[in-house]
Amino acid sequence: MEVFNQDVFNQFPVLKTSRLTLREIRVEDAKRIYDMRSNGRVNQFIARTNMQAEDDAMKLAERTIAAYHNKQAIGWAGILRDNQEIIGTCGFNSIDVMNLRAEIGGEMATEYWGKNIAQEAVREILRFGLYHMNLHTIEAKVSPQNRGAIYVLEQLGFEKEAHFKDRIYFNGNYSDMAVYTLLKGKELFDEKN
Repeated sequence: MEVFNQDVFNQFPVLKTSRLTLREIRVEDAKRIYDMRSNGRVNQFIARTNMQAEDDAMKLAERTIAAYHNKQAIGWAGILRDNQEIIGTCGFNSIDVMNLRAEIGGEMATEYWGKNIAQEAVREILRFGLYHMNLHTIEAKVSPQNRGAIYVLEQLGFEKEAHFKDRIYFNGNYSDMAVYTLLKGKELFDEKN
């Protein structure tokens, strides 16, 4: 039987891809996180308001750091390897250790959309989750209208598991939510690729 690898919480796991370094989110990343989260396009398919102040981003960074230290979540900042500025965040927003399951989520600055960078980052994070954390299932909750996110998920082997009608009430409107899951062994990449 697989067992969750608690060692992932001993030292923050830095991941590398051909174009990216994925490292821990830091308080000094707050300005860039604020820039992304105050952009209406980044939030267009997420039931959350645009950030109103950089202080909100600092608090979010602090909560993300604390969640890692409390062994509840892992949040990465994505950095292009030839730059030091983060271009997005991604990670496991919640980890269900008993069931070897985690929920993945993320965001990317709009100037990097459409360049397959999100897929590259998510692939590496999924690989880490499945093969180093020993997760069995990774899920993503997404707006059915977010075709870009759904495309990335499907390219990596996720399958639609559920579609909830009027699941989220936000700003006076109801919207649907879809749940996509990836089971270990169903991913569209192997441990070495």
